[in-house]
Amino acid sequence: MSAEAKWEANQKKVAFRKRFPGLVTSWEQIEGHTVERVVPLPAKAGSVVLVFSDDRFAIVTPAEPESLDIAAGLAAIRPFLESTYAAAYAEYDRLVFDDREAMRVARLEKIIGAIQNNMKDIPELKDRVRGLVSGWEDERD
Repeated sequence: MSAEAKWEANQKKVAFRKRFPGLVTSWEQIEGHTVERVVPLPAKAGSVVLVFSDDRFAIVTPAEPESLDIAAGLAAIRPFLESTYAAAYAEYDRLVFDDREAMRVARLEKIIGAIQNNMKDIPELKDRVRGLVSGWEDERD
């Protein structure tokens, strides 16, 4: 068999695999279906084949979702699952608030530190900051 024939045979095999009957190609295809069986793939640790109630199947590889993806997922499913996980969502909301507050305080400290550290090297900084604050006070009145 020539190299070209081998390549062509391989291409046909791969194309058939990708359109194999029952292979799930989008999650929407199995919405509402029940997972009947989880079959591990020994050659790839953590990977499994999910077999659904209608004999469709999906190959699932292990994924370590990024934190931002998890946050987006939690927000997306909140309307459906918050009543089930009310305590967890309350705790998550508290942690999000604490993180935002810590970031706000850190920014404040960074700004104040930058001003204090640069007062000696930039003599006009004190007058500029004073003028900035004075402008804010004038706006309040």
